[in-house]
Amino acid sequence: MNVTGKTSLHVSVRIARSVEDVYAYASDPAHLPAWAQGLGGSIEKIDGQWVAESSPMGRVVVAFAPDNELGVLDHDVTLPSGETVYNPVRVIADGEGSEVVFTLRRRPEMSDEDLRRDAGMVAADLARLKALTEVA
Repeated sequence: MNVTGKTSLHVSVRIARSVEDVYAYASDPAHLPAWAQGLGGSIEKIDGQWVAESSPMGRVVVAFAPDNELGVLDHDVTLPSGETVYNPVRVIADGEGSEVVFTLRRRPEMSDEDLRRDAGMVAADLARLKALTEVA
């Protein structure tokens, strides 16, 4: 995959569950440790903010878009450096099922290899989301 010059990649998975079911599960920050391993093995609400103390990046704060009927799962991840990374995510209808699309944006310091690695981690996270929601 040659990603030089690209500003974003779209990583997606099709899930044999309705948009409503997938959105209900994925929009609950308490479920993040089960499927979004890039954020670590635990998350808790502290002073009104969702905080992952043990992420591979260190302590991060995750803020989701408000609940909505459009399947918008956009979220900001504030890194230990104070930098905030915006992550656009959508759950969209796909026949009787749904598709989850994560737009991975290249940050200025990212190499092609960094972007490929992150895309692989996002794909693995989405595969876990698929497995968890299709079993439920």
